Amino acid sequence: MDNKPVTFEDREPSDAGRQWSGFAEIDQAIAENRLTEYRLRKSWSDPFARRLGIVIAIMFAGFAAFVIIQDVF
Repeated sequence: MDNKPVTFEDREPSDAGRQWSGFAEIDQAIAENRLTEYRLRKSWSDPFARRLGIVIAIMFAGFAAFVIIQDVF
């Protein structure tokens, strides 16, 4: 048995794969185990999601600073 990892190019598309050919990028992301990277790139390209992510990160950093300041002083 060959221990070579299966890549997107190595797989033969079945009839079901041809039916969903519009999802080739997602299928390749799953095959390469990079679905999280795909989701982050897609959400970062959306202006609303980008602003929401930045606001949540700022709120989290502010909360962390508040907890540290309150705990130290």
